[in-house]
Amino acid sequence: MDEQTQLKRTPLYNFHVSLGAKMVPFAGYDMPVQYPAGVLKEHLHTRSAAGLFDVSHMGQVELVATSGSYDDAAKALESLVPVDILGLKDGRQRYGFFTDDNGGILDDLMISRLGERLLVVVNAGCKDTDIAHMRAKLPAGVEVLVHDDRALLALQGPKAEAVLATLNSDVTGMKFMDVRELALGDIPALVSRTGYSGEDGYEISVPAERATDLAKALLDQPDCLPIGLGARDSLRLEAGLCLYGNDINTKTSPVEASIEWGIQKVRRSGGAREGGFPGASRILGELENGVSRRRVGLKPEGKAPVRAPAKLFADAEGKTEIGHVSSGGFGPSVESPVAMGYVPTAMAEPGTQVFAEVRGKFLALTVTALPFITPTYKR
Repeated sequence: MDEQTQLKRTPLYNFHVSLGAKMVPFAGYDMPVQYPAGVLKEHLHTRSAAGLFDVSHMGQVELVATSGSYDDAAKALESLVPVDILGLKDGRQRYGFFTDDNGGILDDLMISRLGERLLVVVNAGCKDTDIAHMRAKLPAGVEVLVHDDRALLALQGPKAEAVLATLNSDVTGMKFMDVRELALGDIPALVSRTGYSGEDGYEISVPAERATDLAKALLDQPDCLPIGLGARDSLRLEAGLCLYGNDINTKTSPVEASIEWGIQKVRRSGGAREGGFPGASRILGELENGVSRRRVGLKPEGKAPVRAPAKLFADAEGKTEIGHVSSGGFGPSVESPVAMGYVPTAMAEPGTQVFAEVRGKFLALTVTALPFITPTYKR
């Protein structure tokens, strides 16, 4: 490869190779898709014990107002997201998304408040454009600091708390979406009680040079195994969570994507800080008047997975096309194929039957409420 196409490596690259990981290109990085245990075992182990993921390819960005005021930084970020940032309490995190002028989704992200600072974690594939977007659109009084010198690990599963507590028992007192600066052994870390698997767990930001030390310390615990991108995808699909570029993009609005729960009342029509974000007229209008299509869960009949971008039809003959599958595969925890996709709002009611075109055949699917599993977040 020439320099232009050379894959980037996370601080844990050599560690992955030493564990026998199968490495694949993903969002410009050389990432582990699975380890010798295989995707199925990695998925089920995360659901039953604890799995460790390298998510260092994601972007970690700090926003600080030159005035030193949190409110100034929060108001600035609110001009780019339809989320209540001003009301975010110290030590708490919130899900959000950048929207464009047409009401489409530029990226989804996690936003944390730590004192007077805001910390934003963005998706790897959108990282460069997100950073450029913030630098171009935020006022001059807000600094955009990119932390390329940090790694990010996710520890997920019902035994994640017990595993991480071996390094600092304070993590047991954290609730879902709490964020704290803690020492894990002798490693300084920023720990949030969150993740993208549907399980209880943590995301842990540490200095890049300490990432391998932390990974080794966690994997020394018998309940913890390394988990690759393959199981990460099947876990988030069972949990009904969106993958940017598949389930959401600039052609989908938050309301169509069924993630309007991320828009707090204060930013909606009649709220104290109504609108003021890109695409507000469309998004607020959709919140009031509804949309023509919605993202839904889909349960294929039989054992054959239905994957994106399969077309969806209203009839078994394939005469009336109604939408598409945005994510699909086999759900190891539910022991059946699962999928998500977009259908007309009139057909979004659970129990509705639709049909997907797979290799020239039309397979029946049932519209299903999301998620497919019961989340175990510590509320």
